[in-house]
Amino acid sequence: MIAVARGRFTEILRAVAPLVVVAIGCGVLLSFPPAQNSFYLRCPIYEFLHLQCPGCGTTRALAALLHGHFSEAMHLNGFAVILLPIAMIGGVRWYRRFVRREVNHWPQVPRIAIYTALAAAMIFTVVRNLPLGLLR
Repeated sequence: MIAVARGRFTEILRAVAPLVVVAIGCGVLLSFPPAQNSFYLRCPIYEFLHLQCPGCGTTRALAALLHGHFSEAMHLNGFAVILLPIAMIGGVRWYRRFVRREVNHWPQVPRIAIYTALAAAMIFTVVRNLPLGLLR
């Protein structure tokens, strides 16, 4: 009887743990905005080269989304905001397999999708680092 209860508790804990981690991450972003707190990691590319990489502004964009500010999130990092639904779908699929104790394999992404995403990231990086005078 105790083994059954322990097994059930372990299964519940296993299912809830990833959700708790995500909830804690969201709580930290909501409680401690990245623009006002310095404990968030800084981008080494921006620190040394003063160029924004494709990931620069993602944490601030996620915080803005959690506060319901979609346009601000798009301004901070539109690339990450556009890719967020794809990441969420992948996360839900991973979580479902995790809870069911199925084997999680790396997704077999077609090469054209990988090359397209890399090209989009490169174009986004170049455009976001252009001086504003050239875009007018």
